[in-house]
Amino acid sequence: PDLKFELVEPLRELFKDEVRAAGRVMGMDDELLDRQPFPGPGMGVRILGEVTAERVALIQQADLRVQEEIRKLPDYRTIWQAFAVLLPVNSVGVMGDQRTYENVCALRVVDSIDAMTADWTRVPYDTLARISNRIINEVRGINRVVFDISSKPPATIEWE
Repeated sequence: PDLKFELVEPLRELFKDEVRAAGRVMGMDDELLDRQPFPGPGMGVRILGEVTAERVALIQQADLRVQEEIRKLPDYRTIWQAFAVLLPVNSVGVMGDQRTYENVCALRVVDSIDAMTADWTRVPYDTLARISNRIINEVRGINRVVFDISSKPPATIEWE
């Protein structure tokens, strides 16, 4: 639809690291500048397959647990990006005495300087275990968590 306005984006051509450098020159607070990137299309880009209200709620809940645990790491500020991805497959599992067939969630944590290249972050195993246990035990509808160890390239940071 024609919204009858002109979009002005003077910093559109800058990469994330360049935006952060400009912000520092302007005296912006590091807490704001060091926030992790968030996709323009929102959480829908982190849902592979059909995007429904139920699946959005699942990824929001899973991602909240990821953020809470990753922020506890001493080197949190050096992590470029950490997030959950809801995959378009279900997995057999067992919860209590019941067999389940529920969603699979991928965990993506990367280090980068400029987002042009990235490497997967070597997250401590105990942190990975806490994230996995929290998602599986606290987010009804997810019964498996996998950890993405792909570098960019050939993969991208986001899955979509």
